[in-house]
Formats: sequence, C-alpha cells, structure tokens
Amino acid sequence: MTVALILLAALVLVGALLYAEHRLHLARKKGEGEADASAENSEAEDSEECCGMHITCEKDSLLAAVSNKIEYYDDEELDRFAGIAPDAYSDSEIEEFRDILLSMRPDDIAGWARSLQLRRISLPEPVRDELIMIVAEARSARTNHASVPAV
Repeated sequence: MTVALILLAALVLVGALLYAEHRLHLARKKGEGEADASAENSEAEDSEECCGMHITCEKDSLLAAVSNKIEYYDDEELDRFAGIAPDAYSDSEIEEFRDILLSMRPDDIAGWARSLQLRRISLPEPVRDELIMIVAEARSARTNHASVPAV
C-alpha cells in the first residue's frame, strides 16, 4: 500500500512539474508571439502587398470607411473642389484631376481616392472611370503575380 502511495505521489509531482513547465512555455511563446506579431505588422505596413488579414485590402480599397486617415499626395490645391458634384467640372478642371491621377504611382492611387472621399472631393466622372480601371488592373496584376509559382 505504501508503494502505491509513493507512486501516486510521484505521479502527482511529475504532473505538477509538467503543468508548470507547460504554463511557462506558453507564457514565453506568447511573449515571443507578441514581439513577432508587432514585427510582422510593421513589415506588413511597409510591404507592397496586402497582409491577407483583412477582408478588404486597405492598399487596394477605394472605400473611405476602410481608413479614416486623410493623406495628401501633393494635391492640396484640390481642396477647393470640396462639395462640387462630379458632373459640374469644367474641361480644364477635369484635366487637372487627370494630370494628378496619371502622375501618381499605381500603388498610391487607391489611397488618393480614399483621401479625396474623406476630404469630400468628388472625382469628375471620366477621371473616376479611369481611376477604377487603373486600380482594377493593378489588382489583377497583383493577383496574377501572386498566383504564378516561382521557378
């Protein structure tokens, strides 16, 4: 009977030690995971591709609801168009928007469109169509590039 009690006590002691080691391991892993997650988040923000953690990629999204941060792309002069209807622009104003759009890097265009929405600036209809086409082409190129296996 004493042998059984000694074995039971040894089993309980080993179980307690394993449990304590498991908890310490989880705590260390969680601490490393938080550091890794913050490093991955900063890398994801810097990378050109989406992180895949969101339903809608913030870099590609044209929706102002995705981000409420207003960024200027050297286009402060467009603030004078706030509140103007898309069909109320003159030809020279449409060309001004088009010049800015075509001078931008493709990966900045979606952010620029969100910024304009947040600033209550409506794009002229022809420029809006061009912007949508450019963003769709960039998404398609990125999707096709990501799905092609590396050789």
